[in-house]
Amino acid sequence: MFGTDDLKQMESLGISLMKIEKQIDNFRRGFPYSKLDRPATTGDGILSFNEKEKFFFIEYFNENIAQIKIEKFVPASGAASRMFKHLFEFEEKYRNCSGDHDTLQKDKGSSSVYNFLKNIDKFAFYDDLARVLSNDSIDINKSLQEKDYGLIIRYLLSEKGLGYSSLPKALLKFHKYPDGSRVAAEEHLVEAAHYAKDRNGRVRIHFTLSPEHIGKFHTRLSEVQEKYEQMFHVQIEVSHSVQKKSTDMIAVDENNEPFRNPDGSILFRPGGHGALLENLIEIDADIVFIKNIDNVVPDKLRSTTYEYKKLIGGYLLYLRSVIFDYLGMAEKSQPEDGEIAKMWDFAINKLFIELPGENLSRNYPEKNKILVSALNRPIRICGMVKNEGEPGGGPFWVTAENGKRSLQIVESSQIDFEDHGQKVIVESSTHFNPVDLVCCIKNFKGESFDLTKYTDPNTGLIALKSSGGKTLKAQELPGLWNGAMANWITLFIEVPVITFNPVKTVNDLLRKEHQA
Repeated sequence: MFGTDDLKQMESLGISLMKIEKQIDNFRRGFPYSKLDRPATTGDGILSFNEKEKFFFIEYFNENIAQIKIEKFVPASGAASRMFKHLFEFEEKYRNCSGDHDTLQKDKGSSSVYNFLKNIDKFAFYDDLARVLSNDSIDINKSLQEKDYGLIIRYLLSEKGLGYSSLPKALLKFHKYPDGSRVAAEEHLVEAAHYAKDRNGRVRIHFTLSPEHIGKFHTRLSEVQEKYEQMFHVQIEVSHSVQKKSTDMIAVDENNEPFRNPDGSILFRPGGHGALLENLIEIDADIVFIKNIDNVVPDKLRSTTYEYKKLIGGYLLYLRSVIFDYLGMAEKSQPEDGEIAKMWDFAINKLFIELPGENLSRNYPEKNKILVSALNRPIRICGMVKNEGEPGGGPFWVTAENGKRSLQIVESSQIDFEDHGQKVIVESSTHFNPVDLVCCIKNFKGESFDLTKYTDPNTGLIALKSSGGKTLKAQELPGLWNGAMANWITLFIEVPVITFNPVKTVNDLLRKEHQA
């Protein structure tokens, strides 16, 4: 199947032949669906704290955060082109309809082009758009009056104007303020200054970027970083990484043979956001907050976000302390029977770890060995919001091949909706995954976990794509917060829906939550 040139190509990417053969085998066999046992709900897999408990864990965070190294991790790779899909489609249609202005009148909904143009002056990038038009002697208000909408959209999206379709979301202006508009990445700097500051006032934040965006990204942040350092009395350290080529996946044709480019080389495609596990591994921090680039709000709504970030962070630090104390004790000597019994109960009732029931009557040295294996793993605390119809993954109890149940974040692509029982479980789910995590990625000795050992390789994704007019099959690695973290210690905590305000289309910026 592979020639000498193919092997050289794999070597240049840092991908082993064994890994390629495994990927092709995945194409042939397909990935199994997750076996949902039941939805995780409040009181059954999702924790909900009263005011007294919230206060305790927030204070626990405030009192202990100075002793650890903390970092914020923001996946921000890729261009924002999907945000403007409806504008692209309208501009092409409008250009070809010979000035038929009725095109706009067919849809006046919140996600429509009509709504975008009607409220264009409310966007944080409006002044910039008016300026680039003015540079070419074009008045934006006159263009709107004359219904030259295609021109306005082209100046927003193309390199002739703001070039927003080729920029990452991190560099798009999201919110207006009296002292100027902020891009999404700036909002993450402001957030991090409030809950990711160490005892020396240092704020570490890491972005994953595409290579073509690195220069513009650092140029923008270098222009504003000092302002935020003075505003919040902190030192901000911004770092970045790119998705590794060694995580790319081979593409195949419909017969599961390697898909080849016109020059005969094999087509490799990025492995999806699960590939960012390799980037996360390289973060040198005791705990890491993870949040998507587009989930930010203006300052007026941030207090709840800060409160719940500290809550989930405090709960992680509390659990981490208990687990580390026990593992440290177990390494030095055999813990007393009473301590083992206490931790056994803690693992089952506080960590939701399903331990083998038949071991309850076994001797304590055996139980201690089981506990150490169960507890010496990465930890993640995931915020969950009430499901209000947003597409995406959710929290479920999932049964593994060995029959053990565990808490998992499951995407819709992992669910067999042809199975009536599975469909009923999904329909009865109550919460949604907003990608709001805090993670412990070091063990009780302060050593970084090898996170690749805690993934579920059977949770990848296969999809039909095309290249050069030919159909191909593409594969993605297990998602970063589902399959890539499947074997972590996992806890879900209910957080308010106001903490989840993603920007999937440009019109989302017109929601009241994003209008400062």
